[in-house]
Amino acid sequence: MNVIEKILAAHCSNGSQGHVRPGMIVEIAPDLTMANDATAVLAIDVFKHKLQAENVHDPARVVFIMDHYTPSCSIDAADTHQAMRAFAREQQLPFVYDGIGVCHQLMMERHVRPGQLIIGADSHTCNYGALGALSTGMGSTDVAVAWRTGRSWMKVPEAIRIEVSGAWPAGVCAKDLILRIVGDLTTSGATYQAMVFAGPAIRALGISERMTLCNMVIEAGAKFSYIQPDDKTAAFLRAAGRPDYPVFDDDADAVYARTLTYDVGSLEPQIACPGSVDNVHPIGAAEGIAIDEFFLGACTNGRYEDLEIAAQILRGKEVAAGSRLLVTPASRDVLLSAMASGVLATLIESGAMIANPGCSACFGGTGGILGKNEKLLTTANRNFKGRVGSPDSEIFLASPAVVAASAITGRITDPRRILQ
Repeated sequence: MNVIEKILAAHCSNGSQGHVRPGMIVEIAPDLTMANDATAVLAIDVFKHKLQAENVHDPARVVFIMDHYTPSCSIDAADTHQAMRAFAREQQLPFVYDGIGVCHQLMMERHVRPGQLIIGADSHTCNYGALGALSTGMGSTDVAVAWRTGRSWMKVPEAIRIEVSGAWPAGVCAKDLILRIVGDLTTSGATYQAMVFAGPAIRALGISERMTLCNMVIEAGAKFSYIQPDDKTAAFLRAAGRPDYPVFDDDADAVYARTLTYDVGSLEPQIACPGSVDNVHPIGAAEGIAIDEFFLGACTNGRYEDLEIAAQILRGKEVAAGSRLLVTPASRDVLLSAMASGVLATLIESGAMIANPGCSACFGGTGGILGKNEKLLTTANRNFKGRVGSPDSEIFLASPAVVAASAITGRITDPRRILQ
């Protein structure tokens, strides 16, 4: 078996322990379930009224996070938060986070361990593969059933192995690689498959960059992402107070559906042009396009390292007149680190507007809404029509380096020009 199959087999609750193969339907016992304020109320409704359940199976395995609409930005949002808090009190849930970060960042900071199987009522739950866990998004109904029973089900996926070699050039990062991969695979090219990242260029990445890779595999339709734990994983988990975990690995005769190879040494900054995440081109194809709003944040690129590279580019410079730069740290810990190091001050001095930790302008839930015909360049993970405001607006996806360099000129700009 490959590592994906091994972790699934270890979590089977219907007698399939020991061996699974792609295509099998297995009943699994997830280690954790997560829901946020965009999805939890529907799950609560299913739990109470359709399942007519009274108690969750294990409160310690349920995580509630308010991140999409916090602080409350409408009466509906306030009602949602009230319902979540009331359910958490009723069920004595020990893990409830309100306004301190994006759900996936908080899960990585506070909960995820290698070898775990985690389901979440959010499509980017696949993020946790960066620490060697299997995690996937599910609908609110499935999550409610898991609350009640402690179990769920899934089909064992085929796995794609992505071998990445080469030295990372200045101005090129994990966001550029995952955009290139999604562009090559298309939005349906890895549907219900796992994407396993390996190779020396992956091992060279820190956990922050690995999260960026794993966060976006869903944009190619993938079920899981995975990166084998190593010394960087161990250091991250020791610092987080979670030093103990199992490590799974491929058998010598493990089978993958296919293997893709990339050499980042020849990779340029990439950009996803409006309408679809797989509308990906080297930055030269879009360079010079005027941008109204820039956003640095989201579960894809709102970590300290992302803010730091933006500050390096923006230091001593200002956001272009007529443009606006919004910066939203992915968590309270990221915000505090950026404050302590001076990164936050550099961004503010450049003209950036700083928002409280959360999803923010990733989808415009608590600000950053676009008007008619406006253009947004964002580090978020999706650029569907109308995602951030007006259906007549346009959204471009890029790395923190591209966003920061472009904010200086007011136009899409190759960061290598400024870094040189």
